[in-house]
Amino acid sequence: MQFSIVSIGTLAFNHLWNERGPVRTGHATTTLIVSGERRILVNPGLPAPALAARLSERSNLAPSDITDVFLTHFLPDTCRGIEAFERAAWHLSGEERETVGVALAMQAKRLKETGEGREVLTALERDLAVLQRCRAAPDHLAERVDLFPLPGVTPGLCGLLLSHSRFTVLVCGDAVPTEQHLHEGKVLQSAADVDRARESFQEAVEIADLLIPGRDNLIVNPTKRAF
Repeated sequence: MQFSIVSIGTLAFNHLWNERGPVRTGHATTTLIVSGERRILVNPGLPAPALAARLSERSNLAPSDITDVFLTHFLPDTCRGIEAFERAAWHLSGEERETVGVALAMQAKRLKETGEGREVLTALERDLAVLQRCRAAPDHLAERVDLFPLPGVTPGLCGLLLSHSRFTVLVCGDAVPTEQHLHEGKVLQSAADVDRARESFQEAVEIADLLIPGRDNLIVNPTKRAF
C-alpha cells in the first residue's frame, strides 16, 4: 500500500486567519492511494483539467488509470473534478449519501416549484447526479484501506485509515482541516454538529501517526513518538 498527495487544498475562508467570508476558491486536498491493483483517488476537488495535470505530475497516471474515487464528505470542494474519472467506481459513506441527498432533493424541488434560481438549480441537479452515481462505501475499501467514521463537520463524514507495517495514516477530510487547526485543537465553526466534530477530531489524533488533513499537506502527529 502506497499513498501520495496529488494536490494540497485550501479553505475558502479560515476563521483562524480572521477571515469571515470567502476570499478564495476552496478545494480539498486530493490524495492518491495505491493498494494492489486498486488506485483510489480521494476528494478530487480541483477542476478536471487542473486535477488531470496534477495527477500526471505527481504519479504519471491519467484519469483513466484511477479505479476508485472516494469522497470523505460531499461538497463542491471535494468533488469538483469527479467527472474526469468516468471509468472509476465512486464511493461515499452511506450516511453522507442519504443525508445530503435528501436535503439537495428538497431544495431542488422548491426551486422547481418557484421557477427561481435557475443557475442554482442546475448546480443542484449536477450534485444529485453525482450522488446517484456514488456507491455506499464498504467498510473495507481495499487491502489495508478501511473506512473510519468522523462525523460532525457533516453528518456522514468518513475518513480512510491506511495500515502500514510501521505506522498508521488517516485521511481526515475536514474533520482535521489544516495543521494550524490540529495544533490549536480547533474544528471548523461551520460544522453541522460541533460537539461530534470535536469528538471525531480527538479520535483522529488518538489513532493516527500521520494525518492527511482536509485542506493541508501531510502532517506527522505531534502527539505520537517518532517512528
